[in-house]
Amino acid sequence: MKARPVKKLDPAAPLGENASRIIKVRMDELLSFTPRALERDQVTAQHDMRIAAKRLRYVLESTAFCFGKPADTARRRARDLQDILGEMHDCDVMLPRVREQIEDLQRQDAEAVRTKAGQTPDLDPRLAARAPNRTAYRGLDVLSVYLRARRELLFDRFVAFWERQEETGTWVRLERAVDAYMRKAREARRAAKQAAKAERAAAEAERAHREATERAERARAERERAKAELTEPGRKRPDAGRDRPTSDRPASPRASRRRGG
Repeated sequence: MKARPVKKLDPAAPLGENASRIIKVRMDELLSFTPRALERDQVTAQHDMRIAAKRLRYVLESTAFCFGKPADTARRRARDLQDILGEMHDCDVMLPRVREQIEDLQRQDAEAVRTKAGQTPDLDPRLAARAPNRTAYRGLDVLSVYLRARRELLFDRFVAFWERQEETGTWVRLERAVDAYMRKAREARRAAKQAAKAERAAAEAERAHREATERAERARAERERAKAELTEPGRKRPDAGRDRPTSDRPASPRASRRRGG
């Protein structure tokens, strides 16, 4: 069974945030096989659930400490589930092999008995009773019965185990723990952004204050320099020593006679 992809993983993010996303996907994967896997003859669904339990268990083994007791409990229960389904899978794998082996041995015995019968018009049952592999496939028949019965017993254990986890809320408590972690992580990230924004605003305000202070200092220095230039001894005022303008027009005759008389 191909694993479901996990989106939004960030190598720069804290372990718990990435683990939360992985656990959520692996949990959904596991739960997606119910109720099909709880049906006795759904061998494929049971096998896929075993793989999903293994994947969930692996991620919890390395990250359960991020989520507390619910994650540690879920890790142990995922391991138990994997074990039960694994033993069921062993039976499912062995049964067809045993049947195939029985069929092969019986085919060999049928050929051997037919050869011994020769040209007789009918087959003597005693020849079949003395078939060369008779004890082998009789033992395999017993093994086949054992595997079938054990598989049934393991299936009953599996159903009871799963119902017990639902009653105790194993998977629900894990999901809540993961959700709580993600909620705190989002709040911490939001607070960090707000703090960074406040720091930038404070830095900008400080820079503006510093620039305003520098401008005020430059203005004061300009005023002091201008004042010093005006009060320096021996320094003429800009308009001092300038002659008053005279008229270039000649004096009138009447004014000349008045000055002469």
